[in-house]
Amino acid sequence: MMRKIIVLLIFSFFILGTQQVVAQCSVCTRTAQQLGEKPAKGMNAGIIYLAFVPFAIAGYIYYRWKKNDAIE
Repeated sequence: MMRKIIVLLIFSFFILGTQQVVAQCSVCTRTAQQLGEKPAKGMNAGIIYLAFVPFAIAGYIYYRWKKNDAIE
């Protein structure tokens, strides 16, 4: 039970901390600088959102794999 709480706290920390992350390649950074501050923040949030989906899918697959492994 304690392990689940720790994982939940770490996951929550990363989700709530994404507003401060700058997840852009050099091309996206230059484009965002030309757009201005508010559109650049929206662009950064979109990049983080798109990066989260593959990690969520991989995490779900890992969870299912471990769950089936524990049954046997």
